[in-house]
Amino acid sequence: MAEDLEQTIRENAQGPAKASGDSGSVEQHDLKDQIEADRYLSSKEAAKKGLGVRRTKVVPPGAV
Repeated sequence: MAEDLEQTIRENAQGPAKASGDSGSVEQHDLKDQIEADRYLSSKEAAKKGLGVRRTKVVPPGAV
């Protein structure tokens, strides 16, 4: 899934920002938005694999 998004970002970065023709016009999402989406999806994937940040409470021995 992330590889597909990475490939899409690469293709969109190489293509034109806007295109128009007889059937209408098309505009790609902003590259910044695509990068943010990739980071978001990557962080979700990492969290699923247990690579996310975990918070734990450390209690020293003898402290009750």
